[in-house]
Amino acid sequence: MSILIKDTTREERERIVAESIGNINGSCDGCMAGLADMYRDYIDGKREIRDINMAFKAQYESGVEGPVKTGCGYQ
Repeated sequence: MSILIKDTTREERERIVAESIGNINGSCDGCMAGLADMYRDYIDGKREIRDINMAFKAQYESGVEGPVKTGCGYQ
């Protein structure tokens, strides 16, 4: 089964994201809902899921927009 935007409906993309992430309402710290929002462009048919994952990985590895360590704490 293809997960490409051209091969899926919006409803199928919503199901793909929900099944991949798991129970987004079951997390008490609220981070899972933010993770689901990360895939909103895929669900809306704007960006492929692989492009979203690659952008996230690039940001994570580069540290861009991350906290900056100064002295004993983070800023």
